[in-house]
Amino acid sequence: MSNKTTAELNDLIEITRDGKRFYEHARDEVKDPQLQALFKDMAQAKTDVIVALEGKVAANHEVPASGGTFTGKMRQVYADTRAALSSDEGATYIAQLEEAEDRILHAFEDAMDSKNPDLRADITAQMPKVRACHDRMRDLKKAQ
Repeated sequence: MSNKTTAELNDLIEITRDGKRFYEHARDEVKDPQLQALFKDMAQAKTDVIVALEGKVAANHEVPASGGTFTGKMRQVYADTRAALSSDEGATYIAQLEEAEDRILHAFEDAMDSKNPDLRADITAQMPKVRACHDRMRDLKKAQ
């Protein structure tokens, strides 16, 4: 695995960690027990993807990324602000989390389109979970 592959995997780890943290935060902010359970499940799905990608990086004797991104943190702050001003905080978090899922899915799709076969091989197993999470939030947002 090249250094470029490791860097790209670490980027995916950071973006996915943004999503995990956002779900955990949203779970703590909403009052609806069903949304809390959903957000907990989605955070766990993100954890599973992160652990798998960290394993790929570590197998190459490299250090997996341990943080998130500035964009991810700003999205969370924006959602908090919108939720505070909204009459339906759950719908606000759902909409913002769906956008976060779009960001994650696009990052993984871009990686799959990469000319780097090592990178594609490393993330192929995670794509069904990434797509399922995205589709779940998209469908929930549409149902609102």
